[in-house]
Amino acid sequence: MDKNEALRTFTTGENFHLQHYLGVHQEEIDGKLGYTFRVWAPNAQSVHLIGDFTNWYEGQIPMIRNEAGVWEVFTELPKEGDIYKYNVKRSSGQEILKVDPLAIYFEERPGTGAVIRTIPEKKWKDGLWLARRKRWGFFSRPVNIYEVHAGSWKRNDDGKPYSFTQLKEELIPYLVKMNYTHVEFMPLMAHPLGLSWGYQLMGYFAFEHTYGTPEEFQDFVEECHINNIGVIVDWVPGHFTINDDALAYYDGTPTFEYQDHDRAHNYGWGALNFDLGKNQVQSFLISSIKFWIDFYHLDGVRVDAVSNMLYLDYDSGPWQPNKDGGNRNYEGYYFLQRLNTVIKLAHPDVMMIAEESSSNTKITGMRELGGLGFDYKWNMGWMNDILRFYEEDPIYRKYDFNLVTFSFMYVFSENFLLPFSHDEVVHGKKSLMHKMWGDRYNQFAGLRNLLTYQICHPGKKLLFMGGEFGQFLEWKSEEQLEWSNLDDQMNKKMQGFTAALNAFYKDNRPLWENDVSYDGIEIIDADNTDQSVLSFIRKTAKGEMLICVFNMAPVERKDFTIGVPVAAIYEEVWNTELEEWGGVWKEHNETVQSQEGLWKDYPQTLTFTLPALGASIWKIKRRVNVRKNVNNNSTKE
Repeated sequence: MDKNEALRTFTTGENFHLQHYLGVHQEEIDGKLGYTFRVWAPNAQSVHLIGDFTNWYEGQIPMIRNEAGVWEVFTELPKEGDIYKYNVKRSSGQEILKVDPLAIYFEERPGTGAVIRTIPEKKWKDGLWLARRKRWGFFSRPVNIYEVHAGSWKRNDDGKPYSFTQLKEELIPYLVKMNYTHVEFMPLMAHPLGLSWGYQLMGYFAFEHTYGTPEEFQDFVEECHINNIGVIVDWVPGHFTINDDALAYYDGTPTFEYQDHDRAHNYGWGALNFDLGKNQVQSFLISSIKFWIDFYHLDGVRVDAVSNMLYLDYDSGPWQPNKDGGNRNYEGYYFLQRLNTVIKLAHPDVMMIAEESSSNTKITGMRELGGLGFDYKWNMGWMNDILRFYEEDPIYRKYDFNLVTFSFMYVFSENFLLPFSHDEVVHGKKSLMHKMWGDRYNQFAGLRNLLTYQICHPGKKLLFMGGEFGQFLEWKSEEQLEWSNLDDQMNKKMQGFTAALNAFYKDNRPLWENDVSYDGIEIIDADNTDQSVLSFIRKTAKGEMLICVFNMAPVERKDFTIGVPVAAIYEEVWNTELEEWGGVWKEHNETVQSQEGLWKDYPQTLTFTLPALGASIWKIKRRVNVRKNVNNNSTKE
């Protein structure tokens, strides 16, 4: 795309490769090798390029403005590795040093200068993975995500976070050992403060310096793919940091943010909201995520805080209704539709995931059918209900059993992903383990039960780091996980349990082949509130099935009976109370032949011992022919 076309499409909101135009680019002009710098600041009085190569203020270089508000200059002075900023004279006359919004790398914190870096084109070795991804997609495949904060999974002895070279050496073997299918990182884009976890961004194209270099992350993704692990990254297109040297009021006027003061300011989060209806902002944001997908071979993107983009009244500050008198943010709605359309055209096999908590807007599904075009939506309702239930004393669970069963009423209204995310284990909410009822033994039993329930429930899965081994303390973003917990046998067994559960999930098609319709699930009994037992069947189109039974009370139930649809010899293939995982059972239930007898609508019954606070999963070992007694006696009259 030539310069004129790049500029035109930027102003119409159709430039989805903006990094090839704005930012810094090495070029040869009139036989001179140098760099061209371009930045959008339409209402600035002047912009000067300033950096190591100008001795900063001493020799700053004036830039020239074009008709669309883009400032440009070519200079031979810079070299690779130099740091630079833009000295912007705002519409008010105030001069301020600003970051390059299109930079791909910034200097180390607390500095915010962009670094001139030419990253060589990578010769990727993940062709087999990409071909498989294209062929199989993800809807009818296992998706079990390990959510990671790159800065606190593990840290060096001096307290500094691991680089992605170190994560490649240690995290990838761990993901393989634990049998996860995907890893998801909280934002890896440049942000000014580590304590923000990365959700207040300043560089939408830049890789966060704390975690190493862009090349290191490319190598990490490649190694994940070689080991059959997908990589998902969180992205924040709704709001950005208020820091004065970043995007905020770039040229002294609302540039990236809404014109209206209240719409621009996100009062609850202390951030600024992007003007999602502005063409240039659309080009900027869609180019950003497309760059991350293309450049880093990402397998999925989790879009943060979708509700904030959809509803004018989502924030705690003042708001004005839309032109129709409602609370829908039309600009946000149409931006999200457009975003997904553009991404899906280029990458139909990349997962687009929405973090969204309301039920007023269809999030997943095609734009033509009224959806926003996302592939998955985080099921926040399910997550809140189920955690509340497992925190409760079992004495009262029979009165709140609907917390477990309600999700079956809406389970396929969207394509859901079931998250136990970072948001649930901070700010005094307690870790997953700490939420569980009872003494230490019962807490582990509860957690094994909960994770099994998540695996069996329709929908793709996500678990935040530390939950897999039952870390008791809340997550601290400035410290590494409590790996010393694994010196305790119970935590060690819990880790082994999660690894085995994840393998069980991958190995059993009924748990993931049909996650989008009632064809994939059959409820046996959701009304056994007195005993707090839930039972259902997960199944494939070909009739393969797993019978999943959950005892939510700390009482072992001998001779427990449920109805089953098929006459067969059944074997127990999963029991959360086995000794090797921290329970008290030496071995599985014995195989059981179903018995003829009507139970609800089922022609056969299955009787076995249901472990206390445990989950038991059964499958057909061998079908049995049922001989029907036919009375052949006849009398003539």
